[in-house]
Amino acid sequence: MNALKKLASDTAIYGLSSIIGRVLNYLLVPFYTSLLLPAEYGIVTELYAYAAFLNIIYGYGMETAYFRFATQGSPIEVFRLASSLLTLTSLLFSSLLASLAPLLSRWLGYSGHEHYIYYLAAILAVDTILLVPFAQLRFSKQAFLFAQAKCLQIALNIIFNLLLLYILPGIYTGKFLYSFKPFVQLIYNPANHIEYIFLANLMANLCVLPILGKPLIHFKFKIDWQKLRPIIIYALPLLVMGLAGTTNEMLARALLKHLLPFNFYSGQSKEAIVGIFGACYKLAVLMSLAIQAFRYAAEPFFFTHAQDKRSPQLFSKIMHGYILVACFIWFAISVNLDVLGYLFLRNPAYRAGIEIVPYLCLAYIWLGIYYNLSVWFKLVNKTYYGSIITLIGAGITILLNVLLVPYWGYWGSVWATVSSYLIMAVICYYRGQQYYAVPYKTGYALFFMLVTLLLIIVIRQIQYATWAYALVSNTGFTLVFGLVIYRAMRRSL
Repeated sequence: MNALKKLASDTAIYGLSSIIGRVLNYLLVPFYTSLLLPAEYGIVTELYAYAAFLNIIYGYGMETAYFRFATQGSPIEVFRLASSLLTLTSLLFSSLLASLAPLLSRWLGYSGHEHYIYYLAAILAVDTILLVPFAQLRFSKQAFLFAQAKCLQIALNIIFNLLLLYILPGIYTGKFLYSFKPFVQLIYNPANHIEYIFLANLMANLCVLPILGKPLIHFKFKIDWQKLRPIIIYALPLLVMGLAGTTNEMLARALLKHLLPFNFYSGQSKEAIVGIFGACYKLAVLMSLAIQAFRYAAEPFFFTHAQDKRSPQLFSKIMHGYILVACFIWFAISVNLDVLGYLFLRNPAYRAGIEIVPYLCLAYIWLGIYYNLSVWFKLVNKTYYGSIITLIGAGITILLNVLLVPYWGYWGSVWATVSSYLIMAVICYYRGQQYYAVPYKTGYALFFMLVTLLLIIVIRQIQYATWAYALVSNTGFTLVFGLVIYRAMRRSL
């Protein structure tokens, strides 16, 4: 039980920091949606979707490999080996990406905007260099320092966005600080506001490097291919798994404009639809945060408790607790969706796709279940199973997007995502029970998820006379459901 409390404590710290950081970062959504047209926001959404794929290639499974080998040998030596290799390869990858920038910008339809690619290449390199230092903080149970660094990184991103997209344009046009106008007009171009979004991200990431002084103090460039060989062999299947997993999450945002028929949404461009879809996707952010916080805490936890004879029962309780908490977050987001949409999607044009959010949350729940189930192939050193399962998921995502989007629009992408994560979880469960049996409460979990979905559907159909009635009623529903979850957790954990 002490182990569960420690996991819950670390998850709470990671979750709170993620929530604070994402809430801060999410303040950029109403800022962007008031500043950018949907078509312009579609450009940002598409490029960051491609960046998500590249992030996996840059990291190629080294984060999880670090956890695995740090528990078996010298953590400092593994830290140096992994950090050195990632630094070397990230610089090589970014150099290649920058050299291809003119070609890639033309292929994406952004000719003359090669700077977008240059900024992404630099952002990816810095992100990758930070990967193992952040993992080392998690491994050494320094959750608070991890949380502080992550929150500061996001806060700086917001500050730089405000500087580049609000303060400097105001000075440029003479709205305030008029005495600085001549200088600002020399260095600032208001037509480059999309480019400045990427620049703000890069500047924030660079500022975090000196903050991670404690883990970086152990860094010493060291490439020993004999020692790196088993680490790389363990990590490469995770690269395939990561690419396939990112395909499931990001493919729709990257390819939606290519799959939509012309004028499918009357009067709106494909770029505008991508912008609407991307903005509404972000309303499922709290569910994503729950999964991210759980993964941050659970991944090193699973490795350190793998030899415990009671670990199957422990892992079952972890899964049960995850599903209960995830269902509450799913319910709270879905029931209060109109309020969330009004607060964060300031331009009403973006709220056209808001009904997809509960089903995206459902997809995230299945993804979290898959992450929980995937512990078996990481513990028994059969990471290639993760590659196979996620490749199946990626294939389902691609196939269903191609088949459904031309007829259902972005709803086709939503159901492709739900189906992919569901099938991945089912395959992982049945295969895992053969190698590392865990007594999961499968029937109870499925029943609870079904009841939650039905309640969401019913409550979303209720029409209220005033905004105040809706707010009070939905808050009451959320509190009652939260009480049910609390009692269920007290009985079963």
